[in-house]
Amino acid sequence: MTVEVIRSGLLGAVPHGFLGRRGGVSTGVHAGLNVGLGSDDDRAVVVENRRRAGDAVLPDAALVTVYQVHGRDCVIADRWPEADRPRADAMVTDRPGLLLGILTADCAPVLLADAEAGVVGAAHAGWKGALAGVTDATIETMERLGAQRDRIAAAIGPCIARPSYEVDDAFARRFEDADPANERFFTAGRVGHHRFDLEAYVAARLAAAGIARVDALGLDTYADEDRFYSYRRATHRGEPDYGRQISLIGIRSSP
Repeated sequence: MTVEVIRSGLLGAVPHGFLGRRGGVSTGVHAGLNVGLGSDDDRAVVVENRRRAGDAVLPDAALVTVYQVHGRDCVIADRWPEADRPRADAMVTDRPGLLLGILTADCAPVLLADAEAGVVGAAHAGWKGALAGVTDATIETMERLGAQRDRIAAAIGPCIARPSYEVDDAFARRFEDADPANERFFTAGRVGHHRFDLEAYVAARLAAAGIARVDALGLDTYADEDRFYSYRRATHRGEPDYGRQISLIGIRSSP
């Protein structure tokens, strides 16, 4: 099966893609394009999946990932050894030949580009990182490399959607304590619970930061098992492990 690459029209010709589980060589609970080195999958299989993922978006580029910790830190990407990845949840670069990769399994991957400046970014926005401002940190770091936020376009890839994302009162209070207007991202569920719209929250944070062009793809990782991995779905089923998908963005090298 060919690797499926989901692209955003807003990011145009910038090499990028949101990848799911189609086109990989993993089997069992990881079946498909599992790129998670932290999973229990066979390492050689994961490495092959990562090679396929990179080739599907920007062949011959160096894939760069970070050790994601559900925070807000953003780093300027470099060709660091895999064992020495920085602990962060976002990266930016203006260097051709680098391919930034963010791993998710329900959290929201965000790809950003100022095509005129030749600066791109990638962020892992789980609820903790989103609330802490990981997208704000990414935009600020892109500006350090010459991007202008009024030129930046952003796309939010496959993540858990509101109908699939039940949270409790304490969770909702964290967001409402940060900003009472955040109440709009929650709808009532069973007693003491709510449904949270992570994608809409991330889109609102981007808009509040001055990003006028935001593409929310509206793809639910939990509900679409054939296309995406989901931590929450695996947990609800009592499965022993789960795969991770990757979202990629980079800059082509000059001919």
